[in-house]
Amino acid sequence: MDEAGLKKNYLPAGRITTTHGIKGEVKVYPEVDDPGRFSLFKEVYLRSGSKLVPVEIENVKFFKKTVILKFKGIDDISDAVKYRDYEVMARREDIAELSEDQYFDADILGLLVQDSSGSELGSVSQVLHGSGNDVYVIKNGTGKEIMIPAVKRFVTSVDIEKGRMTVDPLPGMLS
Repeated sequence: MDEAGLKKNYLPAGRITTTHGIKGEVKVYPEVDDPGRFSLFKEVYLRSGSKLVPVEIENVKFFKKTVILKFKGIDDISDAVKYRDYEVMARREDIAELSEDQYFDADILGLLVQDSSGSELGSVSQVLHGSGNDVYVIKNGTGKEIMIPAVKRFVTSVDIEKGRMTVDPLPGMLS
């Protein structure tokens, strides 16, 4: 599967940090809002660079802030250790149903950002998750960063298909 097809159908759900025990299980640091979603996943892709490995999930356990996964056909530690630092990609429909004006980080990252007058400000380089609301970090060509709260007051439109976001920052937010 090419990069465009992968992004269209799959999203990052976590990253394998290490093995767990000797029977092929791995510890995953979850990157989804609810680690319990891993119980819904039947098949995922393990990704490292352009290398993709489809695997079936055989068993899911939870321990502290990690998810412990057992993949079908990976039955001992020597098989599992090869996947350390691989990204776990899950099908979009298995991760969550989004309401209007909600977006996956993977879809927001890289969007070109312009202000309400049409001036380009840069592209979204990072999404910061806080206790109140998310913040989009916009980086321009010179490396300057602008932070815009991800709320309707400041983010007036998002067009994933066209790869654009329009913002209406308060005076001083762009300095």
